[in-house]
Amino acid sequence: MTVAVLLIATVAFRLLGLLGVRRFATWRVSAAHGLAVMLVMTASAHFVPGDVTFMPNYDDMVAMVPSFVPFPGFMVYLSGVLELAGAVGLVLEPTRRAAGICLALLFVALLPANVNAAELGLEDVGSPLWQRVPEQVLYIGVALWAAGLRRPSADRPAAVDHQRVPSDQGSGR
Repeated sequence: MTVAVLLIATVAFRLLGLLGVRRFATWRVSAAHGLAVMLVMTASAHFVPGDVTFMPNYDDMVAMVPSFVPFPGFMVYLSGVLELAGAVGLVLEPTRRAAGICLALLFVALLPANVNAAELGLEDVGSPLWQRVPEQVLYIGVALWAAGLRRPSADRPAAVDHQRVPSDQGSGR
């Protein structure tokens, strides 16, 4: 579901760009906003009371936390706040690079919780392990691309050759 939200939001933003909304003139910026939408959705589960059962909730998130992580309840709230902060950072141009890098690190840090949830068979919080790891890799890649660290070669400026050719070369001297 989260991958679908990321993809649909990214395409929707890019379509707005094609309709003239300059903010979404590139796929990279559209993906940054799409990831932000996905993060707002996933972060919301960190704050939903445990008696809400139609979506993942705080209790489900606490159950995902591996036993070696101290203060699991606090960590759930902290990761939710960090996801929301990352979402805000992605939509603001001056902070997009830092937000993308920090989110990539956060996705790496959250991987043990996703693995733990899959190993425990916690069906309320998502997908099987074979799906979770590639999803995390996708999110890391999108976060780094949104940060501008993984730009397509067409976006890269041409390399400048700083070696000078002596002015007398080729003159026959």
